[in-house]
Amino acid sequence: MSAPHVRRAGVTGIGIVAPNGTSTDTFWKAVQAGVSALDRVTREGCEHLPLRVAGEVRAFEPAATIEERFLVQTDRFTHFAMAAADLALEDARIGQADLSGTPFVAGVVTAAGSGGGEFGQRELQRLWGKGSRFVGPYQSIAWFYAASTGQISIRRGFKGPCSVVAADEAGGLDALAHAARAVGRGTDVIVAGSTEAPLAPYSAVCQLGYPELSTASDPARAYRPFTADACGFVPAEGGAMLVVEEVGSARERGVPVRAVIAGHAATFTGASCWEESREGLAQAIRGALDEAGCAPEEIDVVFADALGIPAADRAEALAIADVLGAQVPVTAPKTGIGRGYCAAPVLDTAAAVLAMEHDLIPPTPHVFDLSHDLDLVTVRARAADLRTALVLSRGLMGSNSALVLRHGAADAS
Repeated sequence: MSAPHVRRAGVTGIGIVAPNGTSTDTFWKAVQAGVSALDRVTREGCEHLPLRVAGEVRAFEPAATIEERFLVQTDRFTHFAMAAADLALEDARIGQADLSGTPFVAGVVTAAGSGGGEFGQRELQRLWGKGSRFVGPYQSIAWFYAASTGQISIRRGFKGPCSVVAADEAGGLDALAHAARAVGRGTDVIVAGSTEAPLAPYSAVCQLGYPELSTASDPARAYRPFTADACGFVPAEGGAMLVVEEVGSARERGVPVRAVIAGHAATFTGASCWEESREGLAQAIRGALDEAGCAPEEIDVVFADALGIPAADRAEALAIADVLGAQVPVTAPKTGIGRGYCAAPVLDTAAAVLAMEHDLIPPTPHVFDLSHDLDLVTVRARAADLRTALVLSRGLMGSNSALVLRHGAADAS
């Protein structure tokens, strides 16, 4: 008897709306060149807050791609998600008609940390300033962290597995893992990822309670992980959506598999317990390698979590060394984008896929004087033969996640 077919999940489409680019091409050009998009916060209502620097998405006009009936009932974070989903599906060559006869084979999974703060703040101001009659009917849903999953599935007519992951920042990687497992269980296509919009005044004030948040005013010095000057992270908006598809089906319809999601694992070590995160992150790495059937020496590059707090940076550097050794190349392109909460590791995953396609490890902007034993790629991109990448993420509330990716062309079995 022949062995049963094992369904594997591959990335066939990438859609990006980020501070450094609102397409995959512009994003990758900025990332590989080490161009920073960090700048002073310009969002109205944030002028007098201690948060000074962030990664803002400035070249984005939602009305250009999203229908008015969806715009009026959704927040900025969902606008990002719908636009990125459109780009990812276009990249994967999946049109509305392709799934119209079989809507149950396609689903959506997202992760979100901040939800629709801008929409919620506006409606609450109307409530207290004008009265309940001036509050719109969508206040009850637009702020909710599940809104992006719901609106993408409604807009696209997807009736397969739809879900939302709540695992703070690490939820971005966990969402991709959920997508891969849904494909393994029989779903053909999952749109997966995360977008965030945490720069409305209400959302920004909520973040000021995080001791890890950087309040530095110089964009070049506000987010410098793995250095002696590390003073926390700066937030960012935007994110990425990926099309995760069964590898065999994608190849049958002639679509390139850009990367294979080979392994994932997650652990939990407690809020702000950064010393303990060494062991928890190392265990997540080991679990992801085991699921991928991957030896530590096979990892060609690590996309680091890079929180920017000395204790957290030390724990991450030690966790990487514990499992992989100290000589594996490491990068953190998010230092030029900002740490977009759940969206950050999804953007890292997109960057990892592009890095493998171009055999180029992007640099870590603003970082050049390391205080940890890491082979961190800084200043300029490094050419390398990249076949397997590891993406790491930790959440402020204690979640740890690791994802192994293999180059799509190298994994053609």
